[in-house]
Amino acid sequence: MATLKVTDLHVAVEDEETKKRQEILKGVNLVINTGETHAIMGPNGTGKSTLSETIMGNPNYHVTQGDITLDGESILNKKVDERARAGLFLAMQYPVEIKGITNLEFMRTAVNATREKPLPIRKFLKKLDENLKVLNMSDEMTERYLNEGFSGGEKKRNEILQLMMIQPKFAILDEIDSGLDIDALQVVAKGVNHMESPDFGTLMITHYQRLLNYIRPDQVHVMMDGRIVKTGDASLAEKLEAEGYAGLKDELGLDVNLVDDDVSVGGGGVACFQQKLESSILHF
Repeated sequence: MATLKVTDLHVAVEDEETKKRQEILKGVNLVINTGETHAIMGPNGTGKSTLSETIMGNPNYHVTQGDITLDGESILNKKVDERARAGLFLAMQYPVEIKGITNLEFMRTAVNATREKPLPIRKFLKKLDENLKVLNMSDEMTERYLNEGFSGGEKKRNEILQLMMIQPKFAILDEIDSGLDIDALQVVAKGVNHMESPDFGTLMITHYQRLLNYIRPDQVHVMMDGRIVKTGDASLAEKLEAEGYAGLKDELGLDVNLVDDDVSVGGGGVACFQQKLESSILHF
């Protein structure tokens, strides 16, 4: 069993206008073991995506206090590619396009980067063909440049295909349900559920309970104002769907702003990081 642990995590970003750092995460505590599925919900601006980007090593987010450990070892000083090789995977909210690199080339490089010996090409292609069928994707998708010209749904399926090929210890799924119709959502969820095993853990970030109808979480965490304020089972998500975040805010007696107030990291920081994450895999 592997364990991903976030302890008293405080994270700040630099405001692009004032150049002053603003604290986004204000003491997040979270423990995820392989074999478990966790979901984080909460209104916009509460730090959900900040948490995912920080775990994966986005340099635009500055850890000012606390730690993130994988199997007891801190990963704060590890680069993006080192975290990926250690067993972390981020399915991006807005996957970027990289021209000149085909899906097949990218995935074969990524798969081999996590192994002591390269996976023989025949075994790789057999595994790829099996996973394409699970996700109802055509062989033609593998020959296209990475995400170039893909629809939103195709990009999300492609993220899950990468996940299924790489088989990390932990996957962080940052709003993989955004922009998907029901059919596409079911296919994406089918791929995630196909990964279920004692050696794999999932952290899903979502606004909506509908994703959890297809990927059943063991625990649901609610974030507000940069903290996890409540944890429960799948029924907590159903309660949020019925009563909204305002109801939980009042129930807990929290004095927090639920209006969208995300802080920009400036200069397309998240998009640049996502391209850096994709590119770093090619240079393992």
